This record gives sequence, structure tokens and C-alpha cells, in this order.
Amino acid sequence: MTDYQVFTLPSGIRLLFKYAASPITHCCFMVNAGARDEAPQQEGLAHFIEHLLFKETPRRNTSQILNRLELVGADLNAYTTKEYTCIHASLLNPHLERTVDLFEDILFHSTFPEAELDKERSVILDEIASYQDQPEEAIQDDFEGLLFAGHAMGNNILGTAESVNRLTRKDIDQYLAGNYNTHEMVFAVYGNYDFKKLIKLTEKYFGAVKANTTAKSRIAPLAPAAGLVRQDKPIAQTHCVMGTQAYPTHHAYKNGLLLLNNLLGGMGMSSRLNLEIREKYGIAYTIESGYTPFTDTGIFNIYFGTDAEKAEKAIKLVYKELRKLRERKLGSLQLHQAKQKFTGQIALAEEGRLSLILSMAKSLLDFNYVDSLEEVFARINAITAEDMLTISNEILDENQLTTLIFEPND
Repeated sequence: MTDYQVFTLPSGIRLLFKYAASPITHCCFMVNAGARDEAPQQEGLAHFIEHLLFKETPRRNTSQILNRLELVGADLNAYTTKEYTCIHASLLNPHLERTVDLFEDILFHSTFPEAELDKERSVILDEIASYQDQPEEAIQDDFEGLLFAGHAMGNNILGTAESVNRLTRKDIDQYLAGNYNTHEMVFAVYGNYDFKKLIKLTEKYFGAVKANTTAKSRIAPLAPAAGLVRQDKPIAQTHCVMGTQAYPTHHAYKNGLLLLNNLLGGMGMSSRLNLEIREKYGIAYTIESGYTPFTDTGIFNIYFGTDAEKAEKAIKLVYKELRKLRERKLGSLQLHQAKQKFTGQIALAEEGRLSLILSMAKSLLDFNYVDSLEEVFARINAITAEDMLTISNEILDENQLTTLIFEPND
């Protein structure tokens, strides 16, 4: 049984609603358009547009846009990923209409004046420099560049200083026309409202938006050859990321890899990598793994930072843990405990209502459906030890991993 409602406007924009008996509303407007949809030489364009949406419309200047919600104590923010752009807000229930009005204004009427382009370009260049000063962040971006070499999936979401300096108003207009497709937009609301009144509010502000059904063409990346890259950096510690392309969003083994990732190096202090490398040997303060599925590919990786003289031992210990999962089928108790931990974490995450509505909006774009917690748990509980062994051998073979190491250059 679904606990949400959906209404589709003539333009194709969908309203997604989940009821909550709360004085606080969380809402978002998500567009299926991100960094991977940028043309060559336009790296950083999707993120640039996200910044510029808050600058000027015919009705509002920057100050009026930023104050529109802050004056009533609401929080307004946005983000860009490889595949999505999202604006979101958290607010007291009486202020939803002013939020919807603002969303419509900045998403469909931003004017992108040249002065603001130049100003925000400078802000983003500072943001790029800031990330480059954080090796634990920079190595993730550089690793994805290796993993998806020659493909837009490998581009840094922020772009580079050179690409951001090249971006023009014409680039913005072309990107919006080709990627801000109304049938791939979701306006999601989590709050205490009558759904029929919410539909009228959505029709009032988004009803006049013209349909844009431009067909989007995404090309899947090729799998890279495994390899090891070492780079000298002006840093104090060695940082390492190893990983591979993994299952896409619709793959049958996606949930199995999510479970395996959580067991190996996911949330909490009891992951296998954390217990072995941090707790047993005291080698690394941070060691973790991650799995992110995309439309036609995915990323699985392991990250750690440690002293230079301990890096090789840390790599060998990681390989040891990977071999265990490839060679030994999980016992029934181990598998039960892994599922129990993972489902508990998922349930707790639902308490973060902003995160939940963002996840629901993404799910509606990806699957045209939003799973209930019971359906999610059922899929996780259906995973077998044989599934986990198969996934481990497909994903965790160290001979198939791409590895990037940042080493101190002193």
C-alpha cells in the first residue's frame, strides 16, 4: 500500500505528496538533469545554473529571492549531482504558497544577467579552489575521472577553472532547453495539507509552465582497464581510493550490493573495514566504502587516509577483507545480522524527513514509483548468501579495481 499521492500537470510536471501531521513542511523541486548532461567543454554548467537560479528574475533581485523564505524563518538550498538538480526548502506550513511561488519564479523565469554570471563565476572558482585544498574530497573527484575517463560521468560537478571561465549565457539557454524537460520534473511536498488543495496550489503556480518534452540521450560509459595511479601532492597523509564501475539503478543485484557495501565499509563503527584496519591495527582514522547507482552505471569505492609508511599495509588489509567476501559464503547468522543492521539504519534514516522527501522525488523520477518501507525490507530480506558471494566476486576482485593514491611529496 502506497502512503503517497501523485498528480501530473498537463506539462508533465508531477506533484508528489506525503502526509505528515507536523507544523513543518519539507519540499523540493527535482529535475532529471545534472553534470553528465553537459556538452564537452561545458564542465560545471549544471552546477553554474543551480547557483544562478538564485540571482534574478523579472520580479525579484538577488536580495528579494534570498529573503523571500529567510524572512519567515525558512531554509532554502539547492544541490547538483551527476544526474539531478534540486532546489529544496524547509518551512512552517503557512508559508508553503510563498515557497511554491518562489520555486516557480526562479526555475522558470531566471534572467541570468551578465553581471551575475561574472560574479557567480568568481564564487565557483573559489569553491573549486576550496575543494582542491581538501585531499579527501579532491581524490574522490579525481578517482571518478579515472573510472569514467573520456565520459561526462567522470567530470567534476564543479567543473574546472578553465571550463567555468568559458561558460556563456548561450550555453545556459541551450542546456535548459535540452535538459530541463517538464516530464522529468517532480515537485515533492511532505507536510500537513489536504491533497486537493495542494493540487490547486500547484496548478496555480506551475499550471502555466510550457511543456518541454525534448528527448534526452544518455550514453553509458565504457568499463576502464584496472590500474594504479600515484600522484604527489603537498599533503601530510597518504589518501587512497580504490573501486570499480558497479550496478546501475535498475539492476537486480543493486540491493545486494547496497547490503554488501554496508557490511564491508558502510555507516557505523562495526563495518568489517573499520574493525580490521582502524580498531585492530590502528592504521587509519577514516576508512569507508560507498556504492552509488546511476541510470546506466554505478560507482563502488573504498577510501582511507593514513600515514605514508602505513599505506601499503592498509591496502593489503583491504584486499584481505575483499578476499574473505569472495571466498567465504556468509553464514546464516552473519547474513541475518547484516540485514538487521541495514534495515535498522534505513528505518532511522526515514526520521530525517527532508532526506526522505528528496529520496522519494528521486525514486519517482527513476522508477515512476516510490517503495514503501515494507517493500524495501522485503527485497533486502530476500537477498541470499549465494547472491552476496556472486556480487562479491563480480565487484570486489582487486585485480579489477582502479586505484588512485595521493602521496605526500616532501
